[in-house]
Amino acid sequence: MKEKQLTLFGLAWPILIETALFMTLGIVDVFVLSQYNDLAAGAVNTANQAVSIATIVFTVVSTASAVLISQYLGAGKKQAAGRIAALAITLNLLTGLLVSALFLLFNRPILGFIGAKGELLALAGDYLSIVGGFIFLQSVLSVTAVIIRNHGMTKITMAVTVGMNVINTGLDILFVLGFDMGVTGVAIATTFSRVVGTAVLAVVLFHKIESPAIFRALKPFPWRDLGDMLKIGVPGALETFLYNLSQLVITAIVLNFLTEAELIAKTYVQNITMFFYIFAVAIGQASQILTGHLVGAGKTDEAYQRGFIAHRTALAISLSVCLIGVLLRYPLMGIFTENPAVIELGATVLLINIALEFGRTTNLVLIACLRGAGDVYFPTACAIFSMWLVSVLGSYLFAVVLGMGLYGLWIALAADEVVRGVLMICRWKSGKWKQINLIKER
Repeated sequence: MKEKQLTLFGLAWPILIETALFMTLGIVDVFVLSQYNDLAAGAVNTANQAVSIATIVFTVVSTASAVLISQYLGAGKKQAAGRIAALAITLNLLTGLLVSALFLLFNRPILGFIGAKGELLALAGDYLSIVGGFIFLQSVLSVTAVIIRNHGMTKITMAVTVGMNVINTGLDILFVLGFDMGVTGVAIATTFSRVVGTAVLAVVLFHKIESPAIFRALKPFPWRDLGDMLKIGVPGALETFLYNLSQLVITAIVLNFLTEAELIAKTYVQNITMFFYIFAVAIGQASQILTGHLVGAGKTDEAYQRGFIAHRTALAISLSVCLIGVLLRYPLMGIFTENPAVIELGATVLLINIALEFGRTTNLVLIACLRGAGDVYFPTACAIFSMWLVSVLGSYLFAVVLGMGLYGLWIALAADEVVRGVLMICRWKSGKWKQINLIKER
C-alpha cells in the first residue's frame, strides 16, 4: 500500500469503532450472565483478570512488529516487513500455546492466587479452562490484526471485530438464556467468535497482503530481528504492566480509606470516562502507523508535524466530549444510581477529570508517535518515575494522609497523567527520536 493512501482520519475512524466494540465485548458477557446468575457474572469478571494479564505477554511481539513493519513498509522494504510478520506470528503462536497449556493445567491455582474461593472459584475455573485453554487464538488474532492494520487496512480489522461481536452476543444469548449453559456457554461463545475472527484475518493476510512463503524467511532463524523485537516490545509491555500494577497498588492503598459511596462513585466515573478517551486511543494507534511509515521513509520532519496535528486533533475531540460530559455530569451519574451522595461525588470528580483527560490524551497520542519512531525507552522510564512517585505516592498523600478521599485520589491520577504528558510534549519537540533508526543498514 502506498504511503499517500494513509491518512490520519482514514486510519483512525475504523480503529475507533473497533476499539469501542472490543471494549464492549467483555461487557456483553458479564451483562448476559447478570441476567442469569450474579455469581456467574462475577466469576467471568474474575477469570478475565487472569486473561488480561496473559494478553500483556502477547503485546510484546504485537507492539514490536507494528513498529518494525510500518517502518520497513515506509522504507519500501516489503520483503523485510514480511519476514517480521512471519516471525511475529510464529512467536505469538508458540507463546499462546504455552499460556494455553498453563491455563488448562493450573486454572484453579491461578484463580486461587487472585483470590477466588468456593463456588466462584469453580465457575471461574470452568470459564478459564475453555477461554484460557484456547487463548492462543487471541495471541494469533492480535498479531494478525496488527500486521493488517499496519498495511493501512484498518477497515478490514474493524469489520472482523463487528462480526465477532455479533457472533459472541448471539451465542451468549442462545447458550446462556436459551440453553441454560451459564459460564460454559459464554466461554464457548467467546472462543468460537475468536476462531472465526482468526480464520478470517488469516485468509485476508495470506490472500491480500502476504504469501505463506514468508515463513521460509525464518531459515536461517533471524536472531537479529528477534533482538529488535524484544528491545521494542518489552519496554512497551513493561509500561502497560506497570500501569496495571500501580492501579492495583492504589486500589489496595485507598480501599480501606474510601467510603462505600466513594467506591461506588469511582466505579461509575471510570465507566463514564471510558468514552472520553476512546477517541485518543484510536488517533494514537493511527498516528503510530503513520509515524512508522514516515520515519521508515526518512521523512522525520513530516512525522514531527503530523504528530502535533494528531495531538491537537485528539485534544480538541477528547476535551470537547469531556466538557459535554461535565455539563451532563448529573444526568450521566443518574443513569447508574439514584443515591444523591454518589451522584454528587461523581459529578465533582468529573470536573477534576478535565485535567486528567488533557494528560491522558497527550500520552495516548504522543507515546504512540514516539513508539512508531522507535523511541520506546523514554516513555517507559517516565512511566516508572511518574506512576509510582506521582500516582501511587500522591494517592496515599492526598487520599489518605490529607483525608481528601476520592477527590484526592483523582487529583493524584490527574497529576500523573499531566506530568507524563508534559514530558512527552518536550520529548517530541526535542526531536531526539529522529536519531533512532531501527532499520538502518537492513
